[in-house]
Amino acid sequence: MEKQTENNASVYRMAFAATVAMLVIIPLQIAAFALWPMPADTAAWFSLMRANPLAGFFHADFFLMVNNVLILLIYLAFYHSLKRLDKGLLQAALLLGVVGIAAYISSNRTFELLKLSGEYAAATDPDSRIMLLAAGKAMLLGWQGTAFDAYYVLNGITLLVVSFLMLGSPEYGRATAVWGLVAGFFMTVPSTAGTLGLVFSLVSLVPWYVFALRFAGVFRRLSA
Repeated sequence: MEKQTENNASVYRMAFAATVAMLVIIPLQIAAFALWPMPADTAAWFSLMRANPLAGFFHADFFLMVNNVLILLIYLAFYHSLKRLDKGLLQAALLLGVVGIAAYISSNRTFELLKLSGEYAAATDPDSRIMLLAAGKAMLLGWQGTAFDAYYVLNGITLLVVSFLMLGSPEYGRATAVWGLVAGFFMTVPSTAGTLGLVFSLVSLVPWYVFALRFAGVFRRLSA
């Protein structure tokens, strides 16, 4: 039993560190979106990637991809802390979340856009530039297409199930669970779904941030 507790403690320590990193990245993402407008077309994407790669990485969701890798560690901690409540339901929910994250990571095109932007800047032939613009547009459509929507909805379902189970967990408490349920509700509509999706995605940041602050405290306590 002591060995199992020690191993779980290491999971909680990693999850706590991952949560802290995620809490730092989120306001940086918001600041980047406020400072640099989203590119309006493929040519603007190429220009941004050449002029300011860091801003381009933020807009291309590279750091969201980093956040999702961190969330995998958080999911692992959720599993160990909540599995006694309903192991089967929790496994199913986390599986959906992992599938969604894997789909999103595979669809992200940050480095492809960076490479294409360099080729576009170096190209002198008009036909080559047109082909590079077409390739960039295809990548942008694929990035914010089916895989992104699946990632968004599947992880919203995961969050709702995890938060529901937290209602019966004394470690997390009812308040933490409610914040998670609210964040999960706003994640049921992908950010790509027009104005409603954009509003829901922005509003979800507030309950998600509070939720993360609260479960970070739980991970810290459990790691001790």
